[in-house]
Amino acid sequence: MSEKKWTLDAGLVRKAVKESFYKLDPRVMVRNPIMFVVEVCMIITFFLIFLPNALGAGGSAGFNTAVTVILLITVLFANFAEALAEGRGKAQADTLKKTKQEIKARKLAGGQIKEVLSVDLRKGDIVVVTQGELIPGDGEVIDGLASVDESAITGESAPVIKEAGGDFSSVTGGTRVISDEIQVRITSDPGESFLDRMISLVEGAKRQKTPNEIALNTVLTSLTLIFMVVVVTLPFLSSYLNIQLQVPILIALLVCLIPTTIGGLLSAIGIAGMDRVTRFNVVAMSGKAVEASGDINTIILDKTGTITFGNRMASEIIPVGGYSRAEAARWAAVSSLQDETPEGRSVLEWMRKEQMVYDTALSEGASFIEFRAETRMSGLDLANGQQVRKGAVDAVKRWVQSQGGELPPDLDSSSDAIASAGGTPLAVAVDRTIYGVIYLKDTVKPGMRERFELLRQMGIRTVMCTGDNPLTAATIAREAGVDDFIAESTPEDKIAVIRSEQASGKLVAMTGDGTNDAPALAQADVGIAMNSGTVAAKEAANMVDLDSDPSKIIDVVAIGKQLLMTRGALTTFSIANDVAKYFAIIPAMFMVAIPQMELLNVMKLGSPTSAILSALIFNAVIIPLLIPLAMKGVAYKPMSSSRLLSRNLLIYGLGGVAAPFVGIKLLDMLVHLWV
Repeated sequence: MSEKKWTLDAGLVRKAVKESFYKLDPRVMVRNPIMFVVEVCMIITFFLIFLPNALGAGGSAGFNTAVTVILLITVLFANFAEALAEGRGKAQADTLKKTKQEIKARKLAGGQIKEVLSVDLRKGDIVVVTQGELIPGDGEVIDGLASVDESAITGESAPVIKEAGGDFSSVTGGTRVISDEIQVRITSDPGESFLDRMISLVEGAKRQKTPNEIALNTVLTSLTLIFMVVVVTLPFLSSYLNIQLQVPILIALLVCLIPTTIGGLLSAIGIAGMDRVTRFNVVAMSGKAVEASGDINTIILDKTGTITFGNRMASEIIPVGGYSRAEAARWAAVSSLQDETPEGRSVLEWMRKEQMVYDTALSEGASFIEFRAETRMSGLDLANGQQVRKGAVDAVKRWVQSQGGELPPDLDSSSDAIASAGGTPLAVAVDRTIYGVIYLKDTVKPGMRERFELLRQMGIRTVMCTGDNPLTAATIAREAGVDDFIAESTPEDKIAVIRSEQASGKLVAMTGDGTNDAPALAQADVGIAMNSGTVAAKEAANMVDLDSDPSKIIDVVAIGKQLLMTRGALTTFSIANDVAKYFAIIPAMFMVAIPQMELLNVMKLGSPTSAILSALIFNAVIIPLLIPLAMKGVAYKPMSSSRLLSRNLLIYGLGGVAAPFVGIKLLDMLVHLWV
């Protein structure tokens, strides 16, 4: 799976710049307490430009102007970060809106077909959709089978088969039928369709703060209030030392003390997290679902289609009756030359991998015998009169005996050994002779063992659920490298294991696509439903995978952890920044009245005024410099919590302390020339 690429275009930047000014509205700013405090401070210094001595504030008009401009830029940069993140979602929503259009629908009522607009359809209505027509609304196929182009929604060009009565009966409005005809029962009213919900979600209009984000906001707001109390009481304490602190300097101290960097980026990080999931073709119903995926302890995975391909594929050819492996393999290949089923193609692929030879010329002029439920065999009638068959062992045995042939003594033992290992045996015969048995098994997808190992390094336990017998389940589990498995599982078993994990304080994720998966998807903390699945599954889950790739849950977990890592890294960086800024502001405030404070001027800044302005400028410009990191996320590597903490402290902690020392010093060299 690959992430959709996104580039920063000029139009998006222009819109974000405009939004930055609109967001200066105090009614909007109050939602971000930290930046609201900065805006209030900006308003105070703005009035002090014209009334520099009001209430004994002090400070020159020039200095007050400089502080006001810097604070305005700080707020605008923070607004720009949020507007840019929101803009990305709105750009995606605009693309989806192009897909949403009024469609003429053929409504079936009373045995008659009536043409209506899609906006006039209601839940329960039945429509007929034929080749070349757009499906007018979300629904379920109740009659027929058709190939549907879902590229407008998923971005994937390959059509999917939709049919009545199965787990693949769900269809989405705006997709196109490219073959055959189906009857669809509409399952949503206008404005409530899946596409409508997608548009609303990616626009971010209903984005809710997650518990983790709320907790961090509470901490940052508390720090801001504490520092406000400190700054407000500081003039009373300094008066005992006969030190007169000017209001603009106190404001500069407050702005540099409070965590403005993370305060300006926090909302953008949350929005970007949801956007990042969307660009992986997964629609999250809330930011809470994305963040919860970063705290997952256990993942419940279906075997078929998730861990394995879901198709039986040839893994070995076992000779019987004294024939050689090469001879049995040769006839197995001949029987599959015109067989376009996954099993038939897998035999030829196995031959290629094993570098075994066979005569393709034998199929020239041959008649292909298709597999039928009655015969349970397929094969070729060769031009030379030979008949080659491949199929279920008992069916091939009857066919050989009907022609007077004898059965090899080791046929039953070989086929039983394959069956007991969870595989499917197919016998290969030519005329009256059985040459061997093809061992078919559901093959584990490449790289699954490595991916599960990565999850193990993150401390996440993987549990495979399958309807197979315990022996087959154990074989697949061992090959895939999962931590545990549940054989012959039922929907109740899935719910039971989820509740058991949750009872021990763990968060659980699960994938599913069928109606029988809906209860477990609803019970899981993170439930990912396949877009190809049923309406019940999609409504029960809190994420929908538009590509219908069940293994994508592993990537969603990685995105969630990346979101948490990004927030933690930038919080560490922001707080570390403040430590360095103290060494610029505190000496500048007191070293004129207290010469001994010069010892704290470790950066050797030019003057108190240049030191304060340099610290404020650095405080402002660091926000846009960190926007790309907030939007893209920090580089994610699976590791334990202790290692992650050490890494953050080493890289973003020390980096956060060092960067201001370098940045403020360079800015001071420029500002000192001006002031």
